Amino acid sequence: MRVLVIGSGAREHALLLALARDPGVSALMCAPGNAGIGKIAEQHSVDIASGEAVAALAKTLDADLVVVGPEVPLVLGVADAVRAAGIACFGPSADAARIEGSKAFAKDVMAAAGVKTAHSEIVDSPAKLDEALDRFGPNWVVKDDGLAAGKGVVVTTDRDAARDHAAELLENGHPVLLESFLDGPEVSLFCVVDGETVVPLLPAQDHKRVGDGDTGPNTGGMGAYTPLPWLPEQTVTQIVDDVVKPVAAELVARGSAFSGLLYAGLAIGKDGPAVVEFNCRFGDPETQAVLALLKSPLGELLNAAATGTLDRVAPLEWQDGSAVTVVVAAEHYPATPRTGDVITGADGDGVLHAGTKLVDDQVVSAGGRVLSVVGVGADLDAARADAYSKISAIKLPGSHFRKDIGLAAVEGRIAIP
Repeated sequence: MRVLVIGSGAREHALLLALARDPGVSALMCAPGNAGIGKIAEQHSVDIASGEAVAALAKTLDADLVVVGPEVPLVLGVADAVRAAGIACFGPSADAARIEGSKAFAKDVMAAAGVKTAHSEIVDSPAKLDEALDRFGPNWVVKDDGLAAGKGVVVTTDRDAARDHAAELLENGHPVLLESFLDGPEVSLFCVVDGETVVPLLPAQDHKRVGDGDTGPNTGGMGAYTPLPWLPEQTVTQIVDDVVKPVAAELVARGSAFSGLLYAGLAIGKDGPAVVEFNCRFGDPETQAVLALLKSPLGELLNAAATGTLDRVAPLEWQDGSAVTVVVAAEHYPATPRTGDVITGADGDGVLHAGTKLVDDQVVSAGGRVLSVVGVGADLDAARADAYSKISAIKLPGSHFRKDIGLAAVEGRIAIP
């Protein structure tokens, strides 16, 4: 099977590394890729937002399967164009990708499916903002209703900060979603979905804020770990049965059947799981940790979902132990990052590239989240030690990373209310 992966981040690097372990995969290609991906896959230029361009490239490369990594091309219908060209594609249609592309659509689907989520309200006019804010608090959750790459959310007890963020979104023409605050620790559960067939992967936890101790602004994700020692196994079953399967069935009933990776972000409160958000693709940085422990052939799994045969796939097998991803970010991230600096020590096992490129045969920084460093071990403590040991060999001027990824779980400081 010849596989073309679309994207340029550490998520795509992780997908390619896992695909490379599948004996059924004969060729790996990526567009556009990055400096690290170039060592394991052919790289090609493409406008990833153009379905026509991606489909044409897939035909030129004689790809058997296209895997679309990022959300933007999925929301724009790139998977539809690839399938229309007669090529199997792992990724939902534009219609189904609205589960991420429009939070209002996602709320409507959840309401129809009877899935527990935060109380919410859409505000589309500055004139309605203050009155709406008064109906929420003392914790305000303010979101951009469209795609925001994980950075369009403000959670605060400061009403003025909530209002400022909402007003800025509205000024830029973006409707605002206000939500009630959900208590309890957060969980990311990835599920491979084919219509009403749902295959869950390992649960993970992301660390969104830039600083240790969950301080500072939200980012696209500064690290993640899997599995979750504090999460009962039956809770994963509950999430699949009470959240993911009903949503998948509702999308089928609407004629918007989901095919690809459905990512449920949840808060596990005293009354059980409640949905924070859905995404229509593998999440970054959780993917890097989850796929590090996957023993089953990934190409076979993704191809089964893409060709409507997911119900025939054998139960997934996982490596024992834990995995931790730590993101190494450029100076100033999540504000405008400093780029163009030479990186050394980034070619070892477990070092996945994101914002990198080759310039004069040197690897240089080319984005905010530059590298994802993955550690594995017999337990979470050992996986953390492995990840941070690998980071010590990397040199990038001005870079920063969180030193507490997974630490609260190791120290037993995470508990379901």
